Amino acid sequence: MKSLHSPVIVVLGETSMAIARQIQEAVSDAIIYGLRARTQSADHTYEHFGATVTELFGQGHPLIGICAAGILIRSLAPLLSDKRLEPPVLAIAEDGSAVVPLLGGLNGANTLARAISKSLKVQPAITTTGELRFQTALLAPPDGYRLLNNDQQAKTFLSDLLAGAEVQLIGDAPWLRASQIPFVKSAEHQIEIVAVGEEIMPNLDLTANLTAKHLIYTALTNHPRKGELAIVGIGPGAAKWMSPEVANILEKATDFVGYKTYLNLVKGFTQGKTIHASDNRVEIERAHQAIALARSGKSVVVVSSGDAGIYGMAAAVYEALEAERDHVANINDIEIRVAPGISAVQAAAAAIGAPIGHDFCTISLSDILKPWEIITTRLAAAAQADFVIAIYNPISTQRRWQLTAAKDLLLQWRSPDTPVVLGHKMGRQGENVKVIRLSELEPELADMQTVIIVGSSKTRIINSGDRQWVYTSRSYANPNKL
Repeated sequence: MKSLHSPVIVVLGETSMAIARQIQEAVSDAIIYGLRARTQSADHTYEHFGATVTELFGQGHPLIGICAAGILIRSLAPLLSDKRLEPPVLAIAEDGSAVVPLLGGLNGANTLARAISKSLKVQPAITTTGELRFQTALLAPPDGYRLLNNDQQAKTFLSDLLAGAEVQLIGDAPWLRASQIPFVKSAEHQIEIVAVGEEIMPNLDLTANLTAKHLIYTALTNHPRKGELAIVGIGPGAAKWMSPEVANILEKATDFVGYKTYLNLVKGFTQGKTIHASDNRVEIERAHQAIALARSGKSVVVVSSGDAGIYGMAAAVYEALEAERDHVANINDIEIRVAPGISAVQAAAAAIGAPIGHDFCTISLSDILKPWEIITTRLAAAAQADFVIAIYNPISTQRRWQLTAAKDLLLQWRSPDTPVVLGHKMGRQGENVKVIRLSELEPELADMQTVIIVGSSKTRIINSGDRQWVYTSRSYANPNKL
């Protein structure tokens, strides 16, 4: 079973980067993760080795550790349960002199080890007896083939072959013909290849012939590439706030769809890919374009800043999907998923303390997609309910008066001294976080790249020398008595 996730090369220091880059040439979709304190040129960095490899292993990434085998084994041992589900895990000597597959033999670990060993000009330390003897893995057939027998039947069959049993091949498969299995014209042990289309598989029952002396593989035909559509949030802009899941999706994508400003934030992933950039006000058109590309078999990523599900492209894609559902025959032929990101309000809040530490809501002041009357109704309701309010899209060149109107409305229920946090360009060059009072909020202090957090009656400012924090108490009791 081939992994759906990009392999990750994990290094502990800059001295391993030369070997890592050499491996990356052999495994072109691999991503290099380097320990932040000791590497400068890795594709991505991490803080803690154990936590990082366990997370990546749990997500299904093949792991190539340029480190001692022991540190990988100790980190991953608590996660081992089903060898059929384990991704490949390899340990590589720091000087490239040894390539040791540790886990994931049923999912391509030995194949990966051979590819890396060829690049490093060394012999892989493969210990799988059947594969060494017969130069193929009967329990892990290549892509396009599926073994129908259960584990115990397949293991018994392989044990018999290792003990000297002859085997007859019924049908044909190039990977078996190229192996060193001792095929004969007639034998008690048989391997049968059944060629079927995927549309036939649900109605095909071959289980009656499954025994420990009769292995059956299906060779799937008519297997067109299934398109993929991922809607991702890349965070406010800083690479440190992009999740490994999103980075993996960006690495694998063939086509990038999005607002040109956001695509520029991920240009490190777009080299050699197809870019479909557009203006910021064509969300639905962009969504239909992404769906069409995915239906053609592409691996498409729609890029949003922050979180794609918070004023991002996720809702637009599903709106377009619903519109197409009844008249596009192959809409089910694509895989769709949403990958979350850090929102601007989270980044701004974290930079100043914990202003959204209790109940809060988000309201956009943009009246492009909803009338201003709806916005004022929601602002009033949130203010009366004493929510902390995160305001998105507070002002633009065409909308200059709404922020002042929103401030005047909020002052009907909030004190003029209510703390207000302005987070500008979070995670990007020019990032700035400022704390003011509600009475001081003016249009000149914000733009479309600013998120505004208006505190509740329980939001406090702490001043200590030249330090300043803002937090919202989790209790409506006196916080000094908690």
